[in-house]
Amino acid sequence: MGKSVLLIEDEPNIVEAISFLLERDGWTVRLHSNGEGAVQAVETAQPDVVVLDVMLPGRSGFDILRELRQGGAPSDLPILMLTARGQKKDRELAAGYGASHFLTKPFSNAEMLQAVRDLSEGRVPDLGAKAS
Repeated sequence: MGKSVLLIEDEPNIVEAISFLLERDGWTVRLHSNGEGAVQAVETAQPDVVVLDVMLPGRSGFDILRELRQGGAPSDLPILMLTARGQKKDRELAAGYGASHFLTKPFSNAEMLQAVRDLSEGRVPDLGAKAS
């Protein structure tokens, strides 16, 4: 594939699992582990897809998403939000701020891989769909 993902996540087990999965599929995975500096990390890395956790030390993923969509990144940059809280209000907030897709932890490897592939190819899944 030759495409890159910026993974903004602070949980080491999640970082390791997603990195392994995507690298095995041919992706270059760059990492950022907190909310501070996340927008700058996106601007510097210029990834094809961003995977962004909602709950990060230093700054909320929702705040980062909002800033990215207000000009901190290209408007068509696919952003996949991850959260341990899959409540309807979280999905609505993510959609309102411009998330491309939303996965609830725990998610399957197949769900993650398919979501990243779809987003990189311009296919945007339905944010209202229930992720397991």
